[in-house]
Amino acid sequence: MTIALLEATVAPMSERMLGRARRPGADTDPSLRPILITGICGRLGRRLARRLHRERRVIGVDRRSFDGRPKDIEHHQIDIRRKKTQDIFRQEQLAAVVHLGVMHDPRASQMEHHSWNLAGFQRLLEFVAQYDVPKLIVLSSANAYGPRADNPQFITEDAPLLGGASFSEIRDLIEVDMLAQSFFWKHPQTETVILRPVHILGSVRNAPSNYLRLNVIPTLLGFDPMVQVIHQDDVVSAIAAALRPGVRGIFNLAGPAPLPLSRVIDMTGRARAAIPHFVMQTIIPRLWRFRATSFPAPELDHIRYVCMVDDTRAREILGYTHQHDIQETVQAVDDIT
Repeated sequence: MTIALLEATVAPMSERMLGRARRPGADTDPSLRPILITGICGRLGRRLARRLHRERRVIGVDRRSFDGRPKDIEHHQIDIRRKKTQDIFRQEQLAAVVHLGVMHDPRASQMEHHSWNLAGFQRLLEFVAQYDVPKLIVLSSANAYGPRADNPQFITEDAPLLGGASFSEIRDLIEVDMLAQSFFWKHPQTETVILRPVHILGSVRNAPSNYLRLNVIPTLLGFDPMVQVIHQDDVVSAIAAALRPGVRGIFNLAGPAPLPLSRVIDMTGRARAAIPHFVMQTIIPRLWRFRATSFPAPELDHIRYVCMVDDTRAREILGYTHQHDIQETVQAVDDIT
């Protein structure tokens, strides 16, 4: 079933059809109710909080501390799996939940990843349903589609999520995405939005930004895939747009027009070194084992194969337009603020 048909089917369903009573006070104007951001202490979470707090009340949940927090942002330094998280839902009539609290640490154990990303998110979904939160935004990733030799030129939101075939960290992200899709169907009274951005560049400490910060950037000999990147602030703008009432569904997010990987690297002003794939495939696991690199071997597919998305829906429905050109986007990796 297409995304458009899915939205047309779900949107008209009423509370009476669902047999659920609305929570007392739930008819309060959502624009007057607070927004909860999980993972608020990450670099993207901080930027989103600073973007929203001048117009909306913002509540953050993160087990990390929020240094330099604006005084009007309320922060709870707790684990989202703990009971105190439910207390926030019980005490506040939330307008929306923005879930940025996905663990992206490839060195964490599979058990820890599963507990945090899946058990934690399932608890969050229970609270959103139980306390009748009208909007849920989940930040997924275009990496969920997976870089593959047989990918179409531009992938739409209906494509299967195949990125977890060789990378357990991506499997967790795909499961989070699938849980959000299931929630979309089961709880149509909540406007669920799933955002799948391409490689985010900026002060964020993710794999693409860390890769482009290397003094000498390795590439694979004979491979120069087209890549899409997006500025961190354009992702923040898309999240803000998704908070609008009436917006629901899955949206790919892209930035400027795609370029060959070699061109993107050249824009950083750094040197690049082409290395045969079989050499990298042999060396990277050993370097990873001895903690001499921050890149696990499965990441090699991202500099070998294409994984580009069609973001037409975001531009037409969200009204999303990237504000940063390719030069600004690439150079943002050196912005440490």
